[in-house]
Amino acid sequence: MANTNKEIVEAINASFAKNEIDGFLKYCADDIKWTMVGEKVTKGKDTVREWLKSMADVEPPKFTVTNLVGEGDVVVANGDMTMKDKDGKTESYSYCDIYNFKNGKVGELTSFVMKTDNAKQSASA
Repeated sequence: MANTNKEIVEAINASFAKNEIDGFLKYCADDIKWTMVGEKVTKGKDTVREWLKSMADVEPPKFTVTNLVGEGDVVVANGDMTMKDKDGKTESYSYCDIYNFKNGKVGELTSFVMKTDNAKQSASA
């Protein structure tokens, strides 16, 4: 049975949590385009692999998916995550990933990531 696009995104998130680059890339088209809004655009599976390998020695992010919404060939996931910076300090972020599928593979991924302040989030909860 074929995976739904939402199930694929759930598998991708599990791969990211384990720092499994090829676990993510097996769901991507060869000509994937990944846009980190405000940062960089990476095109092609091999280029994405090299970029992710450059961060392989960093502890994988810990994240929570708040919403996972799928319609047709688009899946949107948003939530919160923590990552360690280059000095080992844990930083908090909110994110929104938009996955566009073509022929059952991720053809384009657009990621919005914003640093947040945990103290402010806790006070407003």
